Amino acid sequence: MTSALILIDVQAGLGDPWFGERNNPAMEENGLRLLATWRKRGWPRVIVQHASTTPGSPLRPGQPGHALKPGYEPLPGEKLIVKSKNSAFIGTDLEAWLKTNDLGHITVGGITTEHCVSTTVRMAANLGLTVDLVGDACHATAKRRADGAGDIDAETVHQTELAILDGEFARVVTTDDVIRNSPAA
Repeated sequence: MTSALILIDVQAGLGDPWFGERNNPAMEENGLRLLATWRKRGWPRVIVQHASTTPGSPLRPGQPGHALKPGYEPLPGEKLIVKSKNSAFIGTDLEAWLKTNDLGHITVGGITTEHCVSTTVRMAANLGLTVDLVGDACHATAKRRADGAGDIDAETVHQTELAILDGEFARVVTTDDVIRNSPAA
């Protein structure tokens, strides 16, 4: 079964201190390995770019942080989804594009695990898609506890979110597993 690769919000601005401490410094490299595999095989690829409407956000169009990180710019034939909400399905044609191309399975990576990745994965599962979430091709950011009694480090946020999504909304996998188990072109 062919799976569409969806890489979410791998943008320059998400390295900005405005977003706080992050985990998984190998995220970008793993995402590029996935993208290279999909490109080599000629499989469907979707690059998602967040166009923030939040004042002061580095991800606002026109800001340097809105740009996709090097290597993540879509090539001819690759689908670019520009969104302004957490989910790549809200206000975009992603669902229709997947249906038109008879794609019921997606493989997802990107930034951040706890926001746009999680929201997109949850909606995809609710729409009836089968989802592989590549945990080491995502990263999370630290969060302030709701009760104000300290912070939750980025790795804990990341692992907690993966644990919540695994088995309920997605199958959490690794980059190596996906590449190793991909049929040759």
